[in-house]
Amino acid sequence: VNQLMEQWKSIAAKQEATERKAAKSKAPPSSSNGPPSTPQEYRARLVQQKKELYKDPPVLPPTAVVVETERAPPPKRNKTTGALSFQSLDKHDDDTALQSMLQDFHPNLTPEQVLRAGSFGGTYFRSISSAVTNQSYQAKTVLQDTVAPEWIDGLAASTMLTSQTYRVHINKYGVKCGGSLGMWESSGWITSLDPYGWFQWYCRFYQGRRSTDDVRQISRWLKCAGPKGRFRSQLCNKILAAPGAKHDDASISPVIRQTLLHWGLDITADILQKHRKRVGR
Repeated sequence: VNQLMEQWKSIAAKQEATERKAAKSKAPPSSSNGPPSTPQEYRARLVQQKKELYKDPPVLPPTAVVVETERAPPPKRNKTTGALSFQSLDKHDDDTALQSMLQDFHPNLTPEQVLRAGSFGGTYFRSISSAVTNQSYQAKTVLQDTVAPEWIDGLAASTMLTSQTYRVHINKYGVKCGGSLGMWESSGWITSLDPYGWFQWYCRFYQGRRSTDDVRQISRWLKCAGPKGRFRSQLCNKILAAPGAKHDDASISPVIRQTLLHWGLDITADILQKHRKRVGR
């Protein structure tokens, strides 16, 4: 009898799991534009757009992002290290956290340098459908809204910026890296303010736009490319471990180098030396 009961329980559990899965797949996508209100609605959009569900159920995107009307001054570059420094507007309580983070937020590549170096397989500004906003975006319009014209002057947009096909040879280090838009969206990393992701945010932040999403986006950079960021630390450790290697040896971890390029950072002799001191090597 006990064995039969266990079999029934097992069958019931499998049936329940099947029904839950079916209910998820049948959830109707929202017909209205704007951020999704539930994970189920978000999932339906992602499925309809045939995107990767890196997180399932997906994490809802950040909401209630406010853009300041005032613009911040241009960043300043350290002539010795090449590091860029940015300013906040000092208008809100949130700026206290922002000011603290800005002390460590020092990319050394401008958005223009990232694009001209060869990044994102030439696909970053392609036309997309956004599961966050439930809208479609055209490459030409997004470029006009995001980058300064001089940044891309002379670049072949169809291969360097707006290609629907990822071309590895376009990338500076000749390797593929990074996740899909579906991965970014289902992880809850994308806002309706910058539906293309972190680099779009960086382009706009660089040009002086400030918003309530800045703290979150800078926090993401710090975790990846900051003084203790995992990609920056991993690459510096690999360089230090290679006998006689220099900071710019492209044969050492080209994938991490390409990843850091997308985050606006190039490992310099100064960065490597600071890491050496920090870890005591």
